[in-house]
Amino acid sequence: MGNERHHTPRLLLRGGLVIDTAPHPVVHPHTDVLIEEGRIAAVGPDLSFDDSDSGLEVIDARSMVVLPGFVDAHRHLWQGVLRSAAVDASLDGYFSRVLGELAGRFTPADVHTGNLLGALDCLDSGITTVQDFSHVQYSPEHTAAAVEALEEAGIRAVFGYGYPVFDESARQADWVRKARTAHFPSRGARVTMALAPVGPSFTPPEAVREDWLLARELGLPVAVHVSAGPVAMRPVSALREQGLLTAGTLYVHGNSLPDSELRLIAESGGAVAITPAIEASMRFGAPMAGRLRRAGITTGLGADAVTSAPGDMFSQMRAALMSSHFDGDGDGDGDGATGGFALKAADVLRMATAEGAAALGLGEEVGSLGVGKRADLVLLRADALNLAPVAHDPVGAVVTAAHPGNVDTVLVDGRAVKRDGRLLYANLGGVLAEAHRAAERLVAPGSR
Repeated sequence: MGNERHHTPRLLLRGGLVIDTAPHPVVHPHTDVLIEEGRIAAVGPDLSFDDSDSGLEVIDARSMVVLPGFVDAHRHLWQGVLRSAAVDASLDGYFSRVLGELAGRFTPADVHTGNLLGALDCLDSGITTVQDFSHVQYSPEHTAAAVEALEEAGIRAVFGYGYPVFDESARQADWVRKARTAHFPSRGARVTMALAPVGPSFTPPEAVREDWLLARELGLPVAVHVSAGPVAMRPVSALREQGLLTAGTLYVHGNSLPDSELRLIAESGGAVAITPAIEASMRFGAPMAGRLRRAGITTGLGADAVTSAPGDMFSQMRAALMSSHFDGDGDGDGDGATGGFALKAADVLRMATAEGAAALGLGEEVGSLGVGKRADLVLLRADALNLAPVAHDPVGAVVTAAHPGNVDTVLVDGRAVKRDGRLLYANLGGVLAEAHRAAERLVAPGSR
């Protein structure tokens, strides 16, 4: 009933237009990629191989763009069954409808369905790694359901254990400890754990300290939404004052933060995940990509909430690229909120791959095509009408012209989770049917 993950000891992608992303995006035409035991073994033109080797599968990639799988650095996967439920909502409307009204109706089965649907949606569009900020942990059973869905889908994930925003009774440290022991007993697994507390922008200092010390106790990285207020107007400074400002923390959004807060993030070794489509539609503030680039902060891209915005990385890359040209003060001189730092397509592609991986602490494993890295890759049909001819600027074409329909093949750990444009999940129809049933029940008047 799970993902039909086709795996061979050795796989050769032959003759593709290969785009590596580290240290910067570089295009290699007519290039092979050899995969052995789930890792990249070699990248180069005309790699030699033995035609008689029955253990080698060859994929003809001559009409393909081959690049690292996309990394979604911030997403609430459980909301997969609430797709487009709050498209026209403001941030307050989203909080009220989605987090205040609908989230509390989710059973563990609903969380499983939402996470599974969301993870499969990621894979289908070429996202091979996702940071699942799961702030719907109403019980240990909800947690078990969420993690089980991630495992079943076959995606690489950082599961961010998050407390429900409007249910203080669910903020249980012992549940977090139980989840750490029960579901994440060893490091190096495809699905790992982080703590995703509400954080200093929205909760009192004493609660913040408890959460950060819990993360230290369990050896977990932290992912946290940040803004200027309503509790701490300078949330990063508030963490520093409590001795809680540590490397490896992932800050989400931050549009309203002053440059002094961004400098603290950079100096402390933190990273930022931005979600440009949601940040624009819900009016979080001026675009962040240029400011973060100017501050030297590792930056990842995320879809955030499919309740209100697209879930594919192509949409996020375009939103980041176009909004980076916005002049924050509106006078056209480039000295506004973006600091006059307009991004290039290569910057954005790197955010969607190598930088996103680094932001999640996975930069040594995924995000680029270095030898020895996990073979998480996506192959796009370069001969599609919307991409051809791709040769003028392949990086620019991927960022500005490609869409999920161009995704032909997706590999995670060298295993195909999508081939020939078809997602290899055995019971996709069943997942979709369950998602429809869950959606109908969750939004029904009087539902509990």
